[in-house]
Amino acid sequence: MTLLSVRDLHTSVGDLEILRGVDLEVEPGETLALVGESGSGKSFTALSIAGLLPGGARVTGGQVLLAGSELVAMDESARRTIRGAEIGMIYQDPMTSLNPVMRIGKQVTEGLRAHGWSKDAARERALEVLGEVGLPSPAKLISQYPHQLSGGMRQRVLIACAIALRPKVLIADEPTTALDVTVQQQILELISSLRDEYGLAVVWITHDLGVVARIADRVAVMYAGRIAEVGSTRALFANPQHPYTDGLLRSLPTPADPHQAPLPQIGGAPISLAALPTGCPFAPRCAQRQDRCTVEEPPLLEHGAACWVPPEQWTASPELTHA
Repeated sequence: MTLLSVRDLHTSVGDLEILRGVDLEVEPGETLALVGESGSGKSFTALSIAGLLPGGARVTGGQVLLAGSELVAMDESARRTIRGAEIGMIYQDPMTSLNPVMRIGKQVTEGLRAHGWSKDAARERALEVLGEVGLPSPAKLISQYPHQLSGGMRQRVLIACAIALRPKVLIADEPTTALDVTVQQQILELISSLRDEYGLAVVWITHDLGVVARIADRVAVMYAGRIAEVGSTRALFANPQHPYTDGLLRSLPTPADPHQAPLPQIGGAPISLAALPTGCPFAPRCAQRQDRCTVEEPPLLEHGAACWVPPEQWTASPELTHA
């Protein structure tokens, strides 16, 4: 059963189209990883789903369905009842996401109070949820400020804020990027356990394919504001169907690589959305392109990729350039 469904989503900033027809589906208890280079549209997809687009940005087409209810057409008052209660969001940098002059307890209870909880009930729930995310001594913690906590503890506070109202969908926008490896693993395990306990549908935005391999059930690869490929994590890692996905995977270091060898990378630079080429936006960087690729942009086809050239027709994979 699909809980969150994004259909042909278009989002623009002024006259510039950032999302060009995004389609996604997530089921309860499932983690969908959204990956791609910077500028591919990952964070704009999350903000469009949550109704948190910055000034000047707007959804210009498509649907966002949550348990069958269409969110895009809702007015802002109705969307506020959805945010927090139905959709929770974890941001990348807890030091900029948390208010530095507001105590932790106030920040956790703020969303609860906005949804009609009494002061006493909100405080009790704050203590409970801080314990749920593994923070010690919640009764002491609620009187502290963000600068008094470690980076991992601040990230757990953000997670507590996101799940305090027990939402159905949790959107995590690169929540472990600023953390060291040990703390990162703890946060990954925490969110996975919360997903399993509450049946959350998790949309995990990242550029770290190692994280994807550990936590995601399915992966959607974005390029130039569209989905380039989508599929199960196991199948996509074993047999990518889009040359861009193949390039991303082949650029990962492996245990067989020589010590301190240069890291391979996809040639060229991500395309500018302000100057999209005719045809497939990845064609200028693609070693598998054919004539059709430069004149006609492919939709997401039955094999799960927006590519006219299936892998069985690919030429031998060329060596990637090296950093």
